[in-house]
Amino acid sequence: MQEPLLRAEGLDYDTFPEAPASQRERSRAGALQNRRVFLATFAAVLGNFSFGYALVYTSPVIPALKLSSDPALHLNKVQASWFGSVFTLGAAAGGLSAMVLNDLLGRKLSIMFSAVPSVIGYALMAGAHGLWMLLLGRMLTGFAGGLTAACIPVYVSEIAPPGVRGALGATPQLMAVFGSLSLYALGLLLPWRWLAVAGEGPVLIMILLLSFMPNSPRFLLSKGRDEEALQALTWLRADSEVHWEFEQIQDNVRRQSSRVSWAEARDPRVYRPILIAVLMRFLQQLTGITPILVYLQTIFDNTSVVLPSQQDAAIVGAVRLVSVLIAAVTMDLAGRKVLLYVSASIMLVANLTLGLYVQFGPRPLTPNSTQPPTTSFDYLTLIPLLATMLFIMGYAMGWGPITWLLMSEVLPLRARGVASGLCVLVSWLTAFVLTKYFLLAVNAFGLQVPFFFFSAICLLSLLFTGCCVPETRGRSLEQIEAFFHTRRMSFRP
Repeated sequence: MQEPLLRAEGLDYDTFPEAPASQRERSRAGALQNRRVFLATFAAVLGNFSFGYALVYTSPVIPALKLSSDPALHLNKVQASWFGSVFTLGAAAGGLSAMVLNDLLGRKLSIMFSAVPSVIGYALMAGAHGLWMLLLGRMLTGFAGGLTAACIPVYVSEIAPPGVRGALGATPQLMAVFGSLSLYALGLLLPWRWLAVAGEGPVLIMILLLSFMPNSPRFLLSKGRDEEALQALTWLRADSEVHWEFEQIQDNVRRQSSRVSWAEARDPRVYRPILIAVLMRFLQQLTGITPILVYLQTIFDNTSVVLPSQQDAAIVGAVRLVSVLIAAVTMDLAGRKVLLYVSASIMLVANLTLGLYVQFGPRPLTPNSTQPPTTSFDYLTLIPLLATMLFIMGYAMGWGPITWLLMSEVLPLRARGVASGLCVLVSWLTAFVLTKYFLLAVNAFGLQVPFFFFSAICLLSLLFTGCCVPETRGRSLEQIEAFFHTRRMSFRP
């Protein structure tokens, strides 16, 4: 038997009988070669591509609109803060709607439904002739992003075999990063209106591909559609010998055929995994990832960076993509907790470095400065770019993708739809507060203060990982749920 998830002493937790070794080996080998699972995952995570693209849309657009000669589109500091933060308010509303749609429509149809506000939002921003159109467009694309953020990780985790669930669970974050990088790259070539037009493409492709993909077998079983669920699982595994896995899923679903009541929600076996998932999403945002991404060019404009801020942003996006690829490869090898430790440690060092640089480093020249520009190269001006790259690398290696994955792994099936929406709601309400007041805090206290705050949160994240987060590598969703139902209250080893 494998080691307990948290290496706690006491009785071993009961779980489902393990499949014969030969069957497990065949299952893992088949999963690695199963193009249908990968295709269904790719179709779903195109929604995350659009989410990542829309999230950082303001990075090149805010500087452009601050210089706009059109008075209806010219942004002052307060309007710029609203344009940057209203996306997260829409994402919180999307997470709230996912609490209902995830279990009402199912994971796949909820993802497809997100295309409606996304397409309308991009169209409003592309044709904007006033601030209200920009804000409404941002809010609608944020709503779509919040909905997909709650639905896609659950869909991917429910269709993926345990042997590759870690790698496939990293794909939502990977595609979000790729979407952000695409925005940064296109921002060097296209005007801001055409950036919004380009955002429509991935959404339409997602709708087309998902139309041919099956729904989650676990969702279908929860609705009593057993025959459809078996057909979906057989198609996903490309194998008629799926009866053992189907029976395990079916047994778990039948034992949880009813939804969680408020009385049951007070049971630690139910609220403990939900609380872990919610707190992880809360801490994830408090590390500073969203305001840093949204105001990336603005941050570089306020520091003495070597390259133009647009090129710095594109470089950071590329580093983020590579880091998520590393996490996807190592997640099922090193385990979730190891990567979370490494991730939080790297972010702590990076945020602390940025704060100290802003506090004690050279001051950027203002537009009205009479100081002549220096001709010598100062290596200190590399620090903001390198520290930001280090932060993004640390986040993308652990607290970015693993938080999404663990949310979909630890939540109990009966509450998975509602609880995932709650996680996204908490996450994006936190992100809204941070992005809304980030620029105001910078103007009032200086750029170094937010980075010192983010450093303290990274330290807290290290402690939280050590005492509260279980190691789920190599476990089926049913085994993880059985752990929370039979383990003792304490997480202490």
